Amino acid sequence: MSEIGEAIAGQIDRLLNDGNTPARLRRLEGGEWLADTWAALEEMGLPLALVPEEVGLSWADAAAIWQVLGRHGAPVPMGEAMLANALLASPVEGVVTLGDRAAPFGRFAAHALTETGLHAVTGHTPGLNLAREPRDALVLGPATGAGAATLRLGLALLRAALMAGAARHALNLAVEWANTRKQFGRPIGKFQAIQQELAVVAGEVAALETAVGIAARAVDAHGLAGAGFEIGCAKVIAGEAAEATARRVHQVFAAIGITEEHELHHFTRRLWSWRDEGGSERAWAAEIGAQAIARGGAALWADITSRDVRTA
Repeated sequence: MSEIGEAIAGQIDRLLNDGNTPARLRRLEGGEWLADTWAALEEMGLPLALVPEEVGLSWADAAAIWQVLGRHGAPVPMGEAMLANALLASPVEGVVTLGDRAAPFGRFAAHALTETGLHAVTGHTPGLNLAREPRDALVLGPATGAGAATLRLGLALLRAALMAGAARHALNLAVEWANTRKQFGRPIGKFQAIQQELAVVAGEVAALETAVGIAARAVDAHGLAGAGFEIGCAKVIAGEAAEATARRVHQVFAAIGITEEHELHHFTRRLWSWRDEGGSERAWAAEIGAQAIARGGAALWADITSRDVRTA
């Protein structure tokens, strides 16, 4: 990550790290548009952060920013706006969503980017995912501009990065709970069974963060179309990490983690929801496997051991 990317990521974290994350997510899940949060992030120039003529951040910078947003539950579709404007020849202002079916925050968007081009949003049928985030069916106007053939790849990278951030926050919550919750006169984190669960989650989160970083650097080196293997691998690892993380952190918290008052469920529900968006781990694993079969067995070992995101 560049120095400017690191500075922006830190600024976003400070902006959102105001102790209000659970309340903010409850407002979102109650149907409210968080205009104040969107305006604060928009003022930082984030919608145009990946546009070379504007802020011009790298994809590695963007992935780091998306992880920060994921750690706070991604309360507004800023990642979607960043991705859309990166794929558009002419960036658009305001809220822009991706796709026309189950479009993220579609009811609040003025435009939607699909594989056929940019469309004005003229109507919607409201919908929600498991995390109670808006996922709306849209009525779109005629397409303008070129289509975004790499939209699925970009969405997969975005979701993997958001999942890495959400998983990291869930792990941090579980560690804090294990160090403060006492049973039989000592913190439950002193018990080997709890330590083992947390160690497994820490390994899954570290693997996911690494995979996202590799995928983002591959995009910087080869573009989205040339980084399909790395992005697919990151999304597979994200899905596996979501399952392992959600199950184990809820075991550490026991019953309190599923209560409406606790913040944990906001993040585990997002892990479960984002897991299928941009392609599930099963879909990406099948795609990667089909490509490996097409290249033939003689190429498999080189594919696994010699691929370098810095070279073609």
